[in-house]
Amino acid sequence: MSRNAIRQRAERIIAALSVKAPGPRTLAGTLSGGHAQRVVLGRVLDGEPDVLVVAQPTRGLDIGATEFVWDTLVEHRSRGAAILLISSDLDEVCSLADRVVVLYRGRIVAEFDEGPFDREAIGSAMGGFQEAAA
Repeated sequence: MSRNAIRQRAERIIAALSVKAPGPRTLAGTLSGGHAQRVVLGRVLDGEPDVLVVAQPTRGLDIGATEFVWDTLVEHRSRGAAILLISSDLDEVCSLADRVVVLYRGRIVAEFDEGPFDREAIGSAMGGFQEAAA
């Protein structure tokens, strides 16, 4: 591996995602949760993938970091990337999804094809209180 190429990639990610780090040699584990998440997201998005699978992408993040992650995912979706979002955060699902499929105990219990989504129906399906197709 080229140390120079690694440093350049780290610098590119730091600049592109506004990571607050002293420099490219800073360990991601020493950063705040939001900035460590930016590093992970930046590393994944640096290659401009056509498909992303993101699970609980904002769990434990503050509001500012959450908005940053959401905006970044929306930006990549707008560029044509397909995103499979796996989340138990109803706000996150309703804010980001074009289509919602609810799994409960390993089975699809509800599908919602277009927003705006019925939060109550999705929440009920997530809790196993109904099996519906909307």
